[in-house]
Amino acid sequence: MKIFAPAIIITTLMLSACGNEPQDNSHTDVKNTAQTAVIVHNYQCESGNTMAVTYPSTDTATVDYLGTEYEMKIAVSASGARYMNDKYEFWTKASGTGSEGTLFSHMQDGSTGDAIETCTAL
Repeated sequence: MKIFAPAIIITTLMLSACGNEPQDNSHTDVKNTAQTAVIVHNYQCESGNTMAVTYPSTDTATVDYLGTEYEMKIAVSASGARYMNDKYEFWTKASGTGSEGTLFSHMQDGSTGDAIETCTAL
């Protein structure tokens, strides 16, 4: 019996040491960071105003215009990307010189209203 006791103690110590090893969560943290990272797209408008746009998901945009944030959902567009809510529409598309964004009013009948700001990405 004395022969097996040291083997059991050594095995128990080895297993408990493995359980106390710090885990490498760097892969998980990077993944979580990438999912929660927010990239801000800044625009300089012809009027002198600025807009900051973020994309919390693939089908939403948050437009910060004149100090107020407007949540918008993606909508059908012929080219570029179009986001809208009940008050505004934000259209963005890449051009030869960079990215352009235009803020329009959104009409009650669902159509696009007048352009409010025409902007270029910084």
